[in-house]
Amino acid sequence: MNLAKLIDHTLLKADATQAEVTKLTEEARKYEFASVCVNPTWVAYCAEQLKGSPVKVCTVIGFPLGATTPEVKAFEASNAIANGATEVDMVINIGALKDGNNELVQRDIQAVVDAAKGKALVKVIIETCLLTDEEKVRASELSVKAGADFVKTSTGFSTGGATPADVALMRKTVGPDVGVKASGGVRNLQDLNNMVEAGATRIGASSGVKIVEGEEGTSSY
Repeated sequence: MNLAKLIDHTLLKADATQAEVTKLTEEARKYEFASVCVNPTWVAYCAEQLKGSPVKVCTVIGFPLGATTPEVKAFEASNAIANGATEVDMVINIGALKDGNNELVQRDIQAVVDAAKGKALVKVIIETCLLTDEEKVRASELSVKAGADFVKTSTGFSTGGATPADVALMRKTVGPDVGVKASGGVRNLQDLNNMVEAGATRIGASSGVKIVEGEEGTSSY
């Protein structure tokens, strides 16, 4: 199996420079990662850099807090897709989930799914480190109801990242037909293998090159 095809090669830090983003796209071309995952401001640039390559351009929506409105997330997704994104990773309204406001959480996800329909994959970041197991299950169920393509563990910017236990719980909840993306703290080949064994079908990592070369990564995303 080509491990690189599982990995979204990620650079989401606020101070990322054009030189760093260029290096990200060059590495993605070389290793044929599934995508580059960048902030929306870099989408058009990455789409241009990766033209003619099988590597997708992935971006983040409502990131990292998830606390914008459904309308803003929908616009952000539409704008990113117009700029060349073909995968969007949106953060749910975490407070609404914890309040038991399932209607708002589903509407929030649905707004992005509708904006992306036929144009881009939607991955739903539920931020597992802030949730109880019951909330993780509910967030995953609402993602499926809203028509998302993937559920995703983490932003990498909160109090913790992916764990095999969370991936396994999400996989059990969404069934075999929805993707599960593990992100946050996947730094080496063993971490990746643990997540895949638990049910992950995509890995978000800024240490993608080190993972595929079998080295230890150092980044937190």
